[in-house]
Amino acid sequence: MPGAAPVSRCRWVNEHNPLYVCYHDTEWGVPYREDAYLYEMLVLESFVAGLSWECVLNKRAAFRAAFADFQVEKVAQFAEKEVDALMQNTGIIRHRGKIEAAITNSRVFLQIQAEFGSFAAYVAAFVGGEPLYEPYHERTSSPVSDAISRDLKRRGMRFVGSVTMYSWMQAVGLIQAHGPECYLHAAGQGNEP
Repeated sequence: MPGAAPVSRCRWVNEHNPLYVCYHDTEWGVPYREDAYLYEMLVLESFVAGLSWECVLNKRAAFRAAFADFQVEKVAQFAEKEVDALMQNTGIIRHRGKIEAAITNSRVFLQIQAEFGSFAAYVAAFVGGEPLYEPYHERTSSPVSDAISRDLKRRGMRFVGSVTMYSWMQAVGLIQAHGPECYLHAAGQGNEP
C-alpha cells in the first residue's frame, strides 16, 4: 500500500523473498495444533540439516507434491521405488538419508498418534500444554528440545536432533520466538506472559 509505514520483522527474514516474508508474517510461530501441519513441518525441518530454512521453504510446493501432500499415512507406505523416484526429483533436496528418514519418521509419527491420541498431545506434554516464550536469538536448542529429540530418536526417528526440534518448536508455535524488533512481538506473539 503506497505511503504505508514499513513493517519491522525478525532480523532473520529475507525481505527480498516474498515467500519468506509471507511465511514469517502468517505462519511462523502461530500455535498450530493440527497433526497434519505438525507433520508437514517436521518433514520439512528434517531436510534443513546443513542447509537453510529459506532453501527448504523455496522448495515447499515441490516437497508437498513429492510427499503426497504430506499425508502421513501415504508417506509411511513409501518403499524403495518411491525413494528412487524422489532421488530423481530435482524440485526437492535429493538426500537419500533424509528421504529415507522422512518415511521412517512417518511410521513413528503414526505410532505416536496411536499411543497419545495425537502428535499434538504428545508434544504439548513437553511444554506443559502452553507455548514457551523465548526470542529467536536467545539460543538454538534447549532442555525441552533436547528431551523431545531424545524421545523421538528412542522411538526410531532420524534427523530430529535438538537444534532441528528447537527450530520446529519455533515454527509451530510451541515456542513464541518473535524478537523485540518484530511487529509480531509487539502484537503479543512473542511477548512474555
